[in-house]
Amino acid sequence: MKLLEKDAEKELVRRLYTRDEAAMGLFYKNYSKALYYTIWRIVRQDELAEDILQECMVKFWLAFPRYDASRGRLFTWALNIARNLAIDHLRDQRYRDAQRTYSLTEETVPHRPAPATFRPEHIGVRDWLQLLSPNDRQLLDLLYLKGYTQVEAAEELRLPLGTVKSRAGRIIRTLSKVMTSSGAVSY
Repeated sequence: MKLLEKDAEKELVRRLYTRDEAAMGLFYKNYSKALYYTIWRIVRQDELAEDILQECMVKFWLAFPRYDASRGRLFTWALNIARNLAIDHLRDQRYRDAQRTYSLTEETVPHRPAPATFRPEHIGVRDWLQLLSPNDRQLLDLLYLKGYTQVEAAEELRLPLGTVKSRAGRIIRTLSKVMTSSGAVSY
């Protein structure tokens, strides 16, 4: 990649200000590879990088009257346009992907406890809960047998949410170890 020297760049800038299309061709010939590589490093897709480069050239041409040579070199200005377009494209793509993916929050999924026909006693859960301390048993009873969310259980027990989350994880790991070592559960 060979960038133009300062005098040649000044002449190119002068010609671009006069809207000389041949100057735009010279700009493309001298700077497109460097701009393409910069775009590709962001998007990591050949065809997409080529599309964004073409979009960059159009934007460069349309925005050139606002270029101020006293604020920076031509290549730096074009490089910023290319980089920003590539980043904008990634953001747009992530936004579109996020719109197609629905979050499973309490607002989108109503809270429904287990149906009344479900009887945890039938699978021995209550027997295993007897191995726990009263506080741990109360927490698991709220979370798994009564269908509370962790936030609701924290409010009910007047505990910080982080405490509820870490305690529930610890209890489940402990029960899992006990059940596995006793042969009640095999994977």
